[in-house]
Amino acid sequence: MNKQALQRLPQLLLGLVLCGSGLGIAYEANLGLNPWDVFHDGFSKLLGIPIGRAGVLTGFIVLACWIPLKQKPFVGTLINILTIGNTQDLVIYILPTPESLVTRHLYLYLATIIFALGVGIYIGAGLGPGPRDGLMTGISRLGPSIRTTRIGIDFTAFVIGVLMGGSFGYGTIIMVIFVGPIVQISMKKFNKGDLYSL
Repeated sequence: MNKQALQRLPQLLLGLVLCGSGLGIAYEANLGLNPWDVFHDGFSKLLGIPIGRAGVLTGFIVLACWIPLKQKPFVGTLINILTIGNTQDLVIYILPTPESLVTRHLYLYLATIIFALGVGIYIGAGLGPGPRDGLMTGISRLGPSIRTTRIGIDFTAFVIGVLMGGSFGYGTIIMVIFVGPIVQISMKKFNKGDLYSL
């Protein structure tokens, strides 16, 4: 890894920890999971493992979808797979589900912002997107905007997750609608150029 990549590692790690934290907070809000976590929840029930670990396994599986998009993994891709799910499991372990409905809604809105900012921050580090976000950036290069692509991918993951028995609710809709636009803004603000594509 070159010096420039090492200098960007803190931004990468910050973004990934924010992503995992946002997902963990959304889980504890108990108002509906992030669309991909609906998928992970269904997958975790099939395998009998924690939701974060199911996310880690899904990450490795989704990498296969990169092949037709000609996406190339880089150091950030692997760190993503190993960081987000484990951070999520840790936050879920530490953070209790609030009894107050108002507090649970605050959790949801805070989680949506934290997660979406995290995605933009870590992708902006230019050290390689994670498996799911690699689908987003790869498809967006074919023409659709980041916002449109993100919503489409999230909706697809949501539908498959529901079919596998994943939990969903009001919070899922909030995240489907608002994560894409926030990611698009965040990516523009924190973009340092793609080292992994050089």
